[in-house]
Parts: sequence; C-alpha cells; structure tokens
Amino acid sequence: MPELPEVEVVRRGVARWVAGRRVRETQLLHPRVARRHAAGPEDAVARLRGTVLADAVRRGKYLWLPLADARGAADEALVVHLGMSGQLLVEPEDAPGEKHLRARWRFDDAHVPEGAAGTELRFVDQRTFGGLAVVPLVPTPDGLPGGLGEHSDAPWARTLPEPVTHIARDPLDPAFDDDAFARRLRERTTGVKRALLDQTLVSGVGNIYADEALWRARLHYARPTRALRPAQVRVLLAGLREVMGAALDAGGTSFDSLYVNVNGASGYFDRSLAVYGQTGRPCPRCGTPVRRDAFMNRSSFTCPTCQPVPRTAHP
Repeated sequence: MPELPEVEVVRRGVARWVAGRRVRETQLLHPRVARRHAAGPEDAVARLRGTVLADAVRRGKYLWLPLADARGAADEALVVHLGMSGQLLVEPEDAPGEKHLRARWRFDDAHVPEGAAGTELRFVDQRTFGGLAVVPLVPTPDGLPGGLGEHSDAPWARTLPEPVTHIARDPLDPAFDDDAFARRLRERTTGVKRALLDQTLVSGVGNIYADEALWRARLHYARPTRALRPAQVRVLLAGLREVMGAALDAGGTSFDSLYVNVNGASGYFDRSLAVYGQTGRPCPRCGTPVRRDAFMNRSSFTCPTCQPVPRTAHP
C-alpha cells in the first residue's frame, strides 16, 4: 500500500500536470470506483463537470483536488483513495486504455500547464480497493492550511475534506506542531510503534517508515510511550523526516510493481532500507543480524543490538 512519500510523489505529479485544468469530461469505468460517493456515480460526474482542479493537496496518505468554480472559489474537493494498488497516470488522450483503467478525466485545454496539452488524467486500480468521491470542504480547526499543496494562500487552502477532519497532520506538514505531538505521544499508554501508526496522533506513518525511523532513533517498537524522554521524541521525529525525505528524493518505496508515480515510474527507495525486510542481514550500523517479529498481523524489523527490548515492553 502506498505510504506518505509515495502519495507525496503522486501529489507533486498531479500538481505539475493537472492543477489549473478545467474538467471537460469524467468517465467512471467500474462500478466500485465511486462507491464512496454517497449520491452515486452520476452525481459525481455532474459535480465534476466544468470545475477546475485547482490544486493537489495531501495530509498524511490522503490526497484531494479542490474543485474551483468560475470565481475561483472551492467548497468541494475530489478525494482520491489510492487503496492498495491505485495509480494516477497522465497519458495522451489517444493512448490505449490500461487493463485496469477505472476512471479518466479529460480537460478543456484552454487551461493547460506547459507540456500537458492533449493529455488526460487516469485512475488505474487492479485490486479495486481505491476509489474517489466528491465531498464538502470544511474549515480547518486551527485556521491553518489543511494540508501540503502548492497554493497555501488560496481562499480554499484553510479547508480540508469533511471525511479527513479526524486525521492528524504529518511530520512533513509545515504546520506540524512538534511540541504538541511530543506531549500527546507521552500521554498514551502503548508502545511507540503502535502510537506512530495511529493516524489521529500523527498521519502518514506506515509500517515501513515506522521501522526505519525507530532504527534511526535506536528505539525498540515496544518502548512504552510514557517512558520516552523529550530528547528521544525529537530524535524520533528527526528520523521520520529523514527517512521520508530520502524516500521522496528516490521517488518512493516500491515493493510492488503496482505502485507507480503519476507518470508511471516506480520508486527505488527500497534499495536503501536499513532494517525493513532485511531479516538476517547485517545492521548497517553495527553488523548484528536484523530480527523480524510478528506485530499487529504484520512484521516489525529491528536490530537487537541498536534497539534492545525494553524491560517494560508494551506489546
């Protein structure tokens, strides 16, 4: 499943090639693609017609495109759920359709970024766990931009989709409050990795990047959150930002050929992982073989030397 860096790579591509273009036509090509749109696919198509995809905005793993009217105002957004295998592709309109093409958007090219003339946006999803919905935009509780986008001064920037209001900010968000995160983290009664995976505390951190950041911070995944010192939380946040930044530079983490960025290129960060998926291989820091443990129906990877099990481990 795409994690935050993968979604950010897609967001940047959509912002580059699609933002500012007016929707001429929407085709929904699979009955499940608009299942999250309560009023049905015909209503979604009607709501999209003639709107401008004003930006591409992300909070955690959530991606949305504000729908601007002729006045430049936006009170709704197209939310795209990538699911397990969803891809957003920019292709020439006359290019053959992909085998698992689920939706396409064609544009009025009076509003077109340089180099994008004659192209369309496609949503391809083999496993059909992804989808889209047109939803209301609501003001952010803190009055700050709802997520990371290209136009933080736009009138709709300080909004976010109604279904996303419970999602916390992510560590790459300029409005992320480090002190508030540290305080809320240490108030929890759980293990640190479980806390990192709680999207109401911090968003966008999945299994891969949690393991990589914990390795950088020399913290075991079962370290009780209440036992964390402020300095350890700062190092952990730095580790999260470091590993996510490195993944962005590399184009994301690709274990599955189904993950591609907006132009169809796979990410390559998986070649640089320190512990995730490296069972039995030497820790890059000390040489101890990496250990795999079962964790929440998934796996956790640690270095037994750099990340010793705490005496008061929290499962």
